[in-house]
Formats: sequence, structure tokens, C-alpha cells
Amino acid sequence: MNFVTINVMTATPSAADWIPRFLSVVIPMHNESGNVRPLIEEICTALRGQIDHEIICVNDGSTDDTAAELRALKSEHPELRVIHHTCACGQSTAVRSGVKAARGDWIATLDGDGQNDPADIPKLINALEPEVALVGGNRRHMRRDVWIKRVSSIIANGVRSRILRDSTPDTGCGLKLFRRDVFLDFPYFDHMHRFLPALAQRSGWRVVSVPVNHRPRHQGVSNYGTIDRLLAGIVDLGGVFWLLRRAKRPQVIEK
Repeated sequence: MNFVTINVMTATPSAADWIPRFLSVVIPMHNESGNVRPLIEEICTALRGQIDHEIICVNDGSTDDTAAELRALKSEHPELRVIHHTCACGQSTAVRSGVKAARGDWIATLDGDGQNDPADIPKLINALEPEVALVGGNRRHMRRDVWIKRVSSIIANGVRSRILRDSTPDTGCGLKLFRRDVFLDFPYFDHMHRFLPALAQRSGWRVVSVPVNHRPRHQGVSNYGTIDRLLAGIVDLGGVFWLLRRAKRPQVIEK
């Protein structure tokens, strides 16, 4: 991979330059009835007194009671905002809609099924360092899924890491923390949420991973099958590899 060198900083910034002052938590949801209330309440508990925040739930064309449960929660939690897609557009599009609507400079994302632990969000914030634009969760030793999903995830992460060299052991983890401006500068495509670390590195930023908790799903069923995820991942991997090969980062000087 041939990149043009760029110097993005001339001095080490103070902690105030990279630690979030206000956090937007973005949660894509599709048919997550029963998971909505526990997840929102856990997020409020985890962040209350820690950091000013908002919670943006993107209802991605749900056909169950997800929308009704979100409406009921808005009166109880003023920090909750709800965006609706009239039809299902997929996780990446839902995340992007939430990020575009966000008021915070930093975004934390979680899956809507409750398997990510909101108590880990402060751990991601504490892992921030200069020039780090993304912190990802690593579920490798705490995965609470059926065996076929665990095995397929290990294989997919291994193949992806070798091809893209993104230094990320678990890019499929929905729990991530990243800069809003950096995310919105990424090329947009469906399923892009699986390749955020590689895209961040493509833009010249550092990424780090931290171990996080992973819990079994208590309500509903997964919205993704193993085979369709595998087939889509193969196609997307080729596209992202092409993007990385074609990337250019010029050294910009203003005089």
C-alpha cells in the first residue's frame, strides 16, 4: 500500500483536544421489541454523571413494536432522540443517519439487540490517545453467540485482517467510539460499518481495540444470516481493498 506521507499535527495536543465533552450514542434498531427499554436504561445508567450525552435510536423500518416502545421512552428520557426509516435500509445506513443527525463530535455505537454492554462505553473513552480516531470493542474471549457465528466471525476477521492489515481483531463488534467528522469523510457504501477501522487508517488515523463484554441475546432473533453475511463480506472486502490501494493522502501546507 503506497501512501503519501502527511503530518497532521505539529505538537502533541492536550487531553482536552481529544477527550469528548459531549457524546452522541447511536443505536441502529430493526425489530428489537423487548430489547429497547433495557438497553436505553442501561446506557443512561452507564453515562449518567460521566459525560454529557444524547442517545439517538434509528428505527430502521421495524415491523414490530420497536417504534411504539421508543415513543414511550422519549417522555421518560429527555436525552433520547428517535429517527425513523420508513423502510429497512440496513445497519450501515442506519448508523450513518444517526451520525448525520448527531450533535456530538464523538459517536459511540452499539447494536440494538442488547448484546453489547453499555458499561463498556467509558472504557472506550479512556482508551483515547492523540491521533486516535476510532476505538473498537474486542469480543474475542467473551463471545456469547452460537458456535457457527463464533467460528465464522473468527474466520472472517482473520481473512479481513490479513488482506486489509487494519490491526483490528474484531471489526464486527457493534460497540465502537469514533470521531464524527472522520466518519462523515469516509466513502459511503452498504455494509461499511464492518470496515470502519480500515477506513480510518486509510485517512491517516490510528485505531485501537479494547476487550469488552458480550452478552447473549434475550429477545428476538438476529437480523443477519451466516451465509448472506459471508457472501456480502467477500464482495465488500474486494471493494475496500481497492479503496485502500487507490488512497492518496497529500501533505498540505498553507502559506
